[in-house]
Amino acid sequence: MTSLSSGIIGLPNVGKSTLFNALTANQAEASNYPFCTIEPNAGIVEMIDPRLRALADLSHSQKIVYATLKFLDIAGLVEGASKGEGLGNKFLANIRETDAIVHVVRCFESSDIAHVTGNVDPLRDIEIVNVELELADLQSAEKIMARLEKQVKGNKELIPVLACLKRVRDHLNQNQPVRTLPLTEEETALLQPYPFLTAKKVLYATNIAEHDLPSMENVYVQQVRDYAKKEGNQVIPFCAKIEEEIAQLPKEEQPDFLADVGLEESGLHRLIRATFDLLHLITFLTTGEMETRAWTIKKGTTAVEAAGKIHTDIQKGFVRAETISYEDMIRYKGRLGAREHGKARSEGKEYLVQDGDVIVFMHH
Repeated sequence: MTSLSSGIIGLPNVGKSTLFNALTANQAEASNYPFCTIEPNAGIVEMIDPRLRALADLSHSQKIVYATLKFLDIAGLVEGASKGEGLGNKFLANIRETDAIVHVVRCFESSDIAHVTGNVDPLRDIEIVNVELELADLQSAEKIMARLEKQVKGNKELIPVLACLKRVRDHLNQNQPVRTLPLTEEETALLQPYPFLTAKKVLYATNIAEHDLPSMENVYVQQVRDYAKKEGNQVIPFCAKIEEEIAQLPKEEQPDFLADVGLEESGLHRLIRATFDLLHLITFLTTGEMETRAWTIKKGTTAVEAAGKIHTDIQKGFVRAETISYEDMIRYKGRLGAREHGKARSEGKEYLVQDGDVIVFMHH
């Protein structure tokens, strides 16, 4: 089970809670995950991956276990949060605990739903939130620097850390998020202990009106795209109202409903997948009669580390990993067929696991 989480943020009335409620309506059964207490504002959400169903059919698996992600619903932000306005301090502390941010932005007009500042302007909304996060980071940077400056006389190793923090401070002073500051690998490592809010990766979820389906484009969404492009961030348009309706339907009725509004998949699935990518996560698969399961790992994980995901004993006694790509499993109708066609590879400890590898770990 991955402990990575994504925080959903945004101004009040942008569709944040609607999105969160739709996500958690599909919440994975908490009982499947030991030690997992779910706070009222957190939800464990499954990443529905059609590959698992196909493998489960081949293996006649009794159950399917999808990869999961944790989403946190973070209280709506108000201007002045960095000075403790509204739930400011709690809001900032909650974001600090997450690995990535899903920033919900209102991109629809509606006379029924008041906008906090009176009119719809997604870029201004994004700026309000970003400025608060930048101000909070600036305060952090200055506090840390003040502390290190006292220690630097006795510890020369802190000189490069201070120089690095100074660059961060100057960058923030120009109203720029830390994530747009070009850093070397060494600098990134030096900043590791200081989790700046604006260093986190962001996904902009643009909430649109039903009449913008299925194209999901409008002038507001385009503005957000241009803005996100400068930061190197992604935009996922969705319609919170439709997502809420889908979430209340039984799973088997959802595809027909989506087809009726001209969509192939729900915005939630796109959002969960994009968040997975944002966190550099991939899944490897195991399949058998008992279950077909997706295991979540970071890109660049070795076979021996991946084995430890399943059980520490398998990691300790690792001999090799018999690996077949998902495509070959399907093409040759299972492990035996793939072996017969020479598609089963024997990989050692250092092998870097790829997304969709179907693996059997040999261990003693």
